[in-house]
Amino acid sequence: MVYTEIMSSDASPRPYRKRKRAEQEQETRRRITEAAVQLHGTAGPANTAVTDVAKLAGVSRMTVYNHFPTETDLFRACSTHWATVNPFPRPSAWAGIDDPSERLITALRELYRWYRLKQDMLGKVLRDTPILPSLARVMDDLWWPYLQEIVRTLAVGWPVEQRDDAELKAVLRVAVDFDTWRTLTDSGLDHERAPELAARMVTAGAAARSYTASPRGDQRGRPD
Repeated sequence: MVYTEIMSSDASPRPYRKRKRAEQEQETRRRITEAAVQLHGTAGPANTAVTDVAKLAGVSRMTVYNHFPTETDLFRACSTHWATVNPFPRPSAWAGIDDPSERLITALRELYRWYRLKQDMLGKVLRDTPILPSLARVMDDLWWPYLQEIVRTLAVGWPVEQRDDAELKAVLRVAVDFDTWRTLTDSGLDHERAPELAARMVTAGAAARSYTASPRGDQRGRPD
């Protein structure tokens, strides 16, 4: 009986201690992630050292490595955290618009507005992606598939000649790109005119492609 009482009293704090430790570790991981995200949005990923993250998070370098053994691990955690706090515009919200031109301008207005609000982070991350292989791997899993999903959503419903055409998807890919938005706005277009011009470029290309898809075979695209 004494043995049973001793074991019972000794065992009860263990789940609590384990839970407390897990909560502390989760809190430390959160602080590290948020510190890295903050630095990525100000200095950029390429200019953020582990020592900078550790200092801002209030931990040691080894603690950072304990939670994130590789740079890819840290970038992945940062991307997931940032995307949760800053939700991407949802292509599924545009899919219900039947008219492809209307769907396109609706999507570009929403996407370009989001680009404007998130340009500090997006600009620095996209700038540094080509020089950081670990960041490129994360972007290959997150960002580029997202843009392709947008293109697939916007490519539906154009004339038959255009529906699955590589040229249409290529010009859509250009239209939805962050650098296209930045080029248009840096050139002096306001945030209303930029998506309208991008949409016109796509629809003009679709119309021209439909014209050149003449049933006259070798005479395709040639005026009489």
